[in-house]
Amino acid sequence: MAEFWASSLGIAIILLAQGLAIIVFVMLSLVYMVYGDRKVWAAVQMRRGPNVVGPWGILQTFADALKFVVKEVVIPAGADKFVFFLAPFLSMTLALLAFVAIPFAPGWVMADINVGILFIFAVSSLEVYGVIMGGWASNSKFPFLGSLRSAAQMISYEVSLGLIIIGIVISAGSMNLTAIVEAQRGAGLLSWFWLAHFPMLVLFFISALAETNRAPFDLPEAESELVAGFMTEYSSTPYLLFMAGEYIAMWLMCALISLLFFGGWLSPIPGLPDGAIWMFLKMVLWFFMFAMVKAIVPRYRYDQLMRIGWKVFLPLSLGWVVLVAFLAKFEVFGTFWARWAGV
Repeated sequence: MAEFWASSLGIAIILLAQGLAIIVFVMLSLVYMVYGDRKVWAAVQMRRGPNVVGPWGILQTFADALKFVVKEVVIPAGADKFVFFLAPFLSMTLALLAFVAIPFAPGWVMADINVGILFIFAVSSLEVYGVIMGGWASNSKFPFLGSLRSAAQMISYEVSLGLIIIGIVISAGSMNLTAIVEAQRGAGLLSWFWLAHFPMLVLFFISALAETNRAPFDLPEAESELVAGFMTEYSSTPYLLFMAGEYIAMWLMCALISLLFFGGWLSPIPGLPDGAIWMFLKMVLWFFMFAMVKAIVPRYRYDQLMRIGWKVFLPLSLGWVVLVAFLAKFEVFGTFWARWAGV
Protein backbone atom coordinates (compact mmCIF):
# COMPACT_ATOMS: atom_id res chain seq x y z
CA MET A 1 0.00 0.00 0.00
CA ALA A 2 2.84 2.40 0.83
CA GLU A 3 4.35 1.75 -2.60
CA PHE A 4 1.04 2.61 -4.29
CA TRP A 5 0.76 6.00 -2.54
CA ALA A 6 4.38 6.73 -3.47
CA SER A 7 3.66 6.02 -7.15
CA SER A 8 2.61 8.67 -9.67
CA LEU A 9 -1.03 7.55 -9.51
CA GLY A 10 -1.06 7.61 -5.70
CA ILE A 11 0.47 11.08 -5.59
CA ALA A 12 -2.08 12.29 -8.16
CA ILE A 13 -4.94 10.91 -6.04
CA ILE A 14 -3.55 12.61 -2.90
CA LEU A 15 -3.20 15.94 -4.69
CA LEU A 16 -6.72 15.63 -6.09
CA ALA A 17 -8.11 14.87 -2.63
CA GLN A 18 -6.24 17.83 -1.14
CA GLY A 19 -7.51 20.12 -3.88
CA LEU A 20 -11.11 18.99 -3.34
CA ALA A 21 -10.74 19.48 0.42
CA ILE A 22 -9.54 23.06 -0.12
CA ILE A 23 -12.39 23.80 -2.55
CA VAL A 24 -15.01 22.35 -0.19
CA PHE A 25 -13.64 24.32 2.78
CA VAL A 26 -13.46 27.59 0.86
CA MET A 27 -16.90 27.22 -0.74
CA LEU A 28 -18.59 26.31 2.55
CA SER A 29 -16.82 29.25 4.18
CA LEU A 30 -18.03 31.43 1.32
CA VAL A 31 -21.66 30.53 1.98
CA TYR A 32 -21.49 31.57 5.62
CA MET A 33 -19.30 34.59 4.90
CA VAL A 34 -22.15 36.02 2.82
CA TYR A 35 -24.59 35.16 5.61
CA GLY A 36 -22.33 36.68 8.27
CA ASP A 37 -21.72 39.79 6.19
CA ARG A 38 -25.45 40.40 5.89
CA LYS A 39 -26.12 39.71 9.58
CA VAL A 40 -23.38 42.10 10.71
CA TRP A 41 -24.64 44.79 8.37
CA ALA A 42 -28.20 44.25 9.66
CA ALA A 43 -27.10 44.37 13.31
CA VAL A 44 -25.28 47.69 12.77
CA GLN A 45 -28.44 49.10 11.19
CA MET A 46 -30.58 47.65 14.03
CA ARG A 47 -32.56 45.23 11.89
CA ARG A 48 -32.75 41.43 11.76
CA GLY A 49 -31.25 40.50 8.38
CA PRO A 50 -31.78 36.97 6.95
CA ASN A 51 -34.05 35.12 9.39
CA VAL A 52 -36.66 33.16 7.44
CA VAL A 53 -35.05 30.50 5.22
CA GLY A 54 -33.86 27.78 7.59
CA PRO A 55 -33.09 28.15 11.32
CA TRP A 56 -31.99 31.74 12.00
CA GLY A 57 -31.88 32.25 8.23
CA ILE A 58 -28.72 30.13 7.75
CA LEU A 59 -30.06 28.64 4.49
CA GLN A 60 -30.75 32.05 2.92
CA THR A 61 -27.43 32.04 1.05
CA PHE A 62 -28.17 28.60 -0.43
CA ALA A 63 -31.55 29.88 -1.62
CA ASP A 64 -29.96 32.94 -3.20
CA ALA A 65 -27.29 30.82 -4.93
CA LEU A 66 -30.00 28.51 -6.31
CA LYS A 67 -31.90 31.53 -7.61
CA PHE A 68 -28.83 32.74 -9.50
CA VAL A 69 -28.17 29.30 -10.98
CA VAL A 70 -31.69 28.82 -12.39
CA LYS A 71 -32.11 32.37 -13.74
CA GLU A 72 -31.65 33.08 -17.44
CA VAL A 73 -28.19 34.19 -18.57
CA VAL A 74 -28.59 37.50 -20.42
CA ILE A 75 -25.79 38.33 -22.87
CA PRO A 76 -25.51 41.87 -24.28
CA ALA A 77 -25.92 41.95 -28.06
CA GLY A 78 -22.54 43.60 -28.65
CA ALA A 79 -20.57 41.57 -26.12
CA ASP A 80 -17.57 39.38 -26.90
CA LYS A 81 -19.23 36.15 -25.74
CA PHE A 82 -16.10 34.06 -25.16
CA VAL A 83 -14.31 36.72 -23.06
CA PHE A 84 -17.63 37.64 -21.41
CA PHE A 85 -17.95 34.13 -19.93
CA LEU A 86 -14.23 33.59 -19.39
CA ALA A 87 -13.84 36.67 -17.15
CA PRO A 88 -15.90 35.54 -14.09
CA PHE A 89 -14.54 32.01 -14.35
CA LEU A 90 -10.97 33.35 -14.39
CA SER A 91 -11.65 35.67 -11.46
CA MET A 92 -12.96 32.88 -9.22
CA THR A 93 -10.40 30.26 -10.33
CA LEU A 94 -7.42 32.50 -9.55
CA ALA A 95 -8.86 33.37 -6.14
CA LEU A 96 -9.19 29.65 -5.35
CA LEU A 97 -5.74 28.84 -6.76
CA ALA A 98 -3.99 31.03 -4.19
CA PHE A 99 -5.26 28.77 -1.37
CA VAL A 100 -2.99 25.89 -2.44
CA ALA A 101 -0.09 27.64 -0.65
CA ILE A 102 -2.02 28.61 2.52
CA PRO A 103 -0.99 26.43 5.51
CA PHE A 104 -3.76 25.91 8.07
CA ALA A 105 -1.57 23.84 10.42
CA PRO A 106 1.81 22.07 10.22
CA GLY A 107 1.56 19.83 7.16
CA TRP A 108 -1.97 21.09 6.33
CA VAL A 109 -0.96 22.73 3.07
CA MET A 110 -1.21 21.50 -0.50
CA ALA A 111 2.00 23.17 -1.74
CA ASP A 112 4.45 24.14 1.01
CA ILE A 113 6.81 25.94 -1.37
CA ASN A 114 9.77 28.07 -0.29
CA VAL A 115 8.38 31.16 -2.02
CA GLY A 116 4.80 30.64 -0.87
CA ILE A 117 4.12 34.30 -0.12
CA LEU A 118 5.51 35.27 -3.53
CA PHE A 119 3.27 32.70 -5.25
CA ILE A 120 0.16 33.99 -3.47
CA PHE A 121 1.01 37.59 -4.25
CA ALA A 122 1.58 36.75 -7.93
CA VAL A 123 -1.66 34.78 -8.30
CA SER A 124 -3.77 37.38 -6.48
CA SER A 125 -2.30 40.07 -8.74
CA LEU A 126 -3.67 38.22 -11.77
CA GLU A 127 -7.24 38.47 -10.52
CA VAL A 128 -7.52 41.98 -11.94
CA TYR A 129 -7.45 40.45 -15.43
CA GLY A 130 -10.85 38.88 -14.84
CA VAL A 131 -12.28 42.27 -13.90
CA ILE A 132 -10.70 44.02 -16.90
CA MET A 133 -11.87 41.30 -19.29
CA GLY A 134 -15.41 41.43 -17.90
CA GLY A 135 -15.61 45.21 -18.23
CA TRP A 136 -14.20 45.25 -21.76
CA ALA A 137 -16.19 42.26 -23.07
CA SER A 138 -19.51 43.76 -21.88
CA ASN A 139 -19.18 46.50 -24.53
CA SER A 140 -20.84 49.04 -22.24
CA LYS A 141 -19.58 52.26 -20.71
CA PHE A 142 -20.39 51.56 -17.06
CA PRO A 143 -18.64 48.14 -16.92
CA PHE A 144 -15.68 49.57 -18.83
CA LEU A 145 -15.28 52.47 -16.40
CA GLY A 146 -15.62 50.10 -13.46
CA SER A 147 -12.94 47.77 -14.81
CA LEU A 148 -10.54 50.67 -15.38
CA ARG A 149 -11.11 51.84 -11.83
CA SER A 150 -10.48 48.35 -10.48
CA ALA A 151 -7.26 47.95 -12.46
CA ALA A 152 -5.85 51.27 -11.24
CA GLN A 153 -6.97 50.59 -7.67
CA MET A 154 -5.52 47.08 -7.41
CA ILE A 155 -2.20 48.06 -9.00
CA SER A 156 -1.89 51.04 -6.65
CA TYR A 157 -2.42 49.08 -3.44
CA GLU A 158 -0.48 45.98 -4.50
CA VAL A 159 2.67 48.09 -4.30
CA SER A 160 2.04 48.83 -0.62
CA LEU A 161 1.06 45.22 0.10
CA GLY A 162 4.30 43.99 -1.47
CA LEU A 163 6.44 46.37 0.57
CA ILE A 164 4.66 45.43 3.80
CA ILE A 165 5.25 41.74 3.04
CA ILE A 166 8.97 42.47 2.48
CA GLY A 167 9.20 43.73 6.06
CA ILE A 168 7.65 40.49 7.34
CA VAL A 169 9.98 38.41 5.17
CA ILE A 170 13.02 40.24 6.57
CA SER A 171 11.82 39.60 10.13
CA ALA A 172 11.12 35.91 9.52
CA GLY A 173 14.09 35.29 7.23
CA SER A 174 11.97 33.27 4.82
CA MET A 175 9.24 33.55 2.20
CA ASN A 176 7.78 30.21 3.25
CA LEU A 177 4.52 30.77 5.11
CA THR A 178 5.10 27.87 7.49
CA ALA A 179 8.51 29.33 8.40
CA ILE A 180 6.94 32.76 8.90
CA VAL A 181 4.45 31.28 11.37
CA GLU A 182 7.16 29.33 13.19
CA ALA A 183 9.23 32.52 13.48
CA GLN A 184 6.40 33.90 15.63
CA ARG A 185 6.50 31.01 18.09
CA GLY A 186 7.44 31.95 21.64
CA ALA A 187 5.53 34.05 24.14
CA GLY A 188 2.13 33.48 22.57
CA LEU A 189 0.25 36.64 21.60
CA LEU A 190 3.19 38.90 22.52
CA SER A 191 5.63 37.18 20.15
CA TRP A 192 3.49 37.54 17.03
CA PHE A 193 4.46 40.08 14.39
CA TRP A 194 1.41 42.28 14.99
CA LEU A 195 3.27 43.97 17.84
CA ALA A 196 6.60 44.59 16.09
CA HIS A 197 4.88 45.56 12.83
CA PHE A 198 1.72 47.18 14.19
CA PRO A 199 1.75 50.24 11.85
CA MET A 200 2.05 47.87 8.87
CA LEU A 201 -0.79 45.72 10.20
CA VAL A 202 -3.08 48.75 9.91
CA LEU A 203 -1.78 49.56 6.42
CA PHE A 204 -2.08 45.93 5.33
CA PHE A 205 -5.70 45.70 6.47
CA ILE A 206 -6.69 48.92 4.69
CA SER A 207 -4.80 47.88 1.56
CA ALA A 208 -6.58 44.50 1.67
CA LEU A 209 -9.91 46.36 1.62
CA ALA A 210 -8.83 48.22 -1.51
CA GLU A 211 -7.36 45.09 -3.11
CA THR A 212 -10.63 43.18 -2.74
CA ASN A 213 -12.87 46.11 -3.78
CA ARG A 214 -14.53 46.19 -0.36
CA ALA A 215 -16.16 49.23 1.20
CA PRO A 216 -15.11 51.97 1.67
CA PHE A 217 -13.02 51.33 -1.46
CA ASP A 218 -15.73 49.69 -3.59
CA LEU A 219 -15.35 52.33 -6.32
CA PRO A 220 -15.32 49.77 -9.19
CA GLU A 221 -18.91 48.84 -8.22
CA ALA A 222 -20.11 52.24 -7.01
CA GLU A 223 -23.89 51.85 -7.34
CA SER A 224 -24.55 55.60 -7.22
CA GLU A 225 -22.24 56.22 -10.18
CA LEU A 226 -21.73 53.02 -12.20
CA VAL A 227 -24.85 50.92 -11.46
CA ALA A 228 -22.83 47.79 -10.58
CA GLY A 229 -19.52 48.66 -12.23
CA PHE A 230 -17.84 45.86 -14.16
CA MET A 231 -20.68 43.46 -13.19
CA THR A 232 -23.48 45.65 -14.61
CA GLU A 233 -24.17 43.45 -17.65
CA TYR A 234 -23.79 40.14 -15.80
CA SER A 235 -26.63 37.98 -14.51
CA SER A 236 -27.28 34.46 -13.28
CA THR A 237 -24.26 32.16 -12.79
CA PRO A 238 -21.57 34.50 -14.28
CA TYR A 239 -22.60 37.19 -11.79
CA LEU A 240 -22.49 34.60 -9.01
CA LEU A 241 -18.94 33.62 -10.01
CA PHE A 242 -17.78 37.25 -9.84
CA MET A 243 -19.30 37.67 -6.39
CA ALA A 244 -17.79 34.38 -5.22
CA GLY A 245 -14.38 35.49 -6.51
CA GLU A 246 -14.56 38.69 -4.46
CA TYR A 247 -15.52 36.90 -1.24
CA ILE A 248 -12.86 34.21 -1.77
CA ALA A 249 -10.24 36.95 -2.29
CA MET A 250 -11.40 38.54 0.97
CA TRP A 251 -11.14 35.16 2.75
CA LEU A 252 -7.61 34.86 1.35
CA MET A 253 -6.68 38.25 2.80
CA CYS A 254 -8.07 37.15 6.19
CA ALA A 255 -5.81 34.08 5.99
CA LEU A 256 -2.77 36.19 5.06
CA ILE A 257 -3.30 38.63 7.94
CA SER A 258 -3.63 35.67 10.32
CA LEU A 259 -0.43 34.05 9.02
CA LEU A 260 1.74 37.14 8.65
CA PHE A 261 0.78 39.06 11.79
CA PHE A 262 -1.11 36.77 14.18
CA GLY A 263 0.79 33.50 14.29
CA GLY A 264 -1.45 31.40 12.06
CA TRP A 265 -2.25 28.17 13.89
CA LEU A 266 -0.25 29.13 17.00
CA SER A 267 -2.10 29.42 20.30
CA PRO A 268 -2.35 32.94 21.77
CA ILE A 269 -1.62 31.59 25.27
CA PRO A 270 1.55 29.55 25.91
CA GLY A 271 0.68 26.06 27.03
CA LEU A 272 -2.52 25.68 25.02
CA PRO A 273 -2.26 23.28 22.05
CA ASP A 274 -1.73 24.77 18.61
CA GLY A 275 -3.93 23.75 15.70
CA ALA A 276 -6.00 24.63 12.68
CA ILE A 277 -8.88 25.80 14.90
CA TRP A 278 -6.83 28.85 15.92
CA MET A 279 -6.16 29.67 12.30
CA PHE A 280 -9.86 29.42 11.48
CA LEU A 281 -10.88 31.58 14.46
CA LYS A 282 -8.39 34.28 13.48
CA MET A 283 -9.69 34.27 9.91
CA VAL A 284 -13.26 34.64 11.21
CA LEU A 285 -12.18 37.54 13.43
CA TRP A 286 -10.66 39.40 10.49
CA PHE A 287 -13.67 38.70 8.33
CA PHE A 288 -15.77 40.30 11.05
CA MET A 289 -13.52 43.36 10.79
CA PHE A 290 -14.09 43.44 7.01
CA ALA A 291 -17.85 43.27 7.58
CA MET A 292 -17.82 46.02 10.23
CA VAL A 293 -15.87 48.39 7.99
CA LYS A 294 -18.40 47.85 5.23
CA ALA A 295 -21.23 48.65 7.61
CA ILE A 296 -19.88 51.80 9.25
CA VAL A 297 -17.41 53.56 6.89
CA PRO A 298 -18.76 55.68 3.98
CA ARG A 299 -17.35 55.29 0.49
CA TYR A 300 -14.29 57.35 -0.46
CA ARG A 301 -14.03 59.50 -3.56
CA TYR A 302 -11.75 58.06 -6.23
CA ASP A 303 -9.19 60.87 -5.96
CA GLN A 304 -9.01 60.27 -2.20
CA LEU A 305 -8.43 56.56 -2.81
CA MET A 306 -5.53 57.23 -5.18
CA ARG A 307 -4.04 59.91 -2.94
CA ILE A 308 -3.98 57.62 0.10
CA GLY A 309 -2.38 54.80 -1.90
CA TRP A 310 0.41 56.76 -3.56
CA LYS A 311 1.06 59.67 -1.17
CA VAL A 312 0.52 58.01 2.21
CA PHE A 313 0.76 54.22 2.08
CA LEU A 314 3.63 53.95 -0.41
CA PRO A 315 6.06 56.26 1.49
CA LEU A 316 5.13 54.74 4.86
CA SER A 317 5.55 51.13 3.73
CA LEU A 318 8.81 51.91 1.91
CA GLY A 319 10.17 53.70 4.96
CA TRP A 320 9.18 50.76 7.16
CA VAL A 321 11.11 48.34 4.91
CA VAL A 322 14.21 50.52 5.27
CA LEU A 323 13.77 50.67 9.06
CA VAL A 324 13.25 46.91 9.43
CA ALA A 325 16.23 46.17 7.18
CA PHE A 326 18.41 48.55 9.21
CA LEU A 327 17.37 47.01 12.53
CA ALA A 328 17.86 43.48 11.20
CA LYS A 329 21.29 44.28 9.75
CA PHE A 330 22.80 46.16 12.66
CA GLU A 331 20.69 44.70 15.49
CA VAL A 332 20.14 48.15 16.94
CA PHE A 333 17.85 46.93 19.69
CA GLY A 334 19.57 43.56 20.11
CA THR A 335 17.49 41.15 22.16
CA PHE A 336 14.46 43.44 21.95
CA TRP A 337 14.23 43.02 18.18
CA ALA A 338 15.05 39.33 18.41
CA ARG A 339 12.15 38.83 20.79
CA TRP A 340 9.48 41.02 19.21
CA ALA A 341 10.30 40.82 15.49
CA GLY A 342 11.63 37.30 15.29
CA VAL A 343 14.99 38.28 13.72
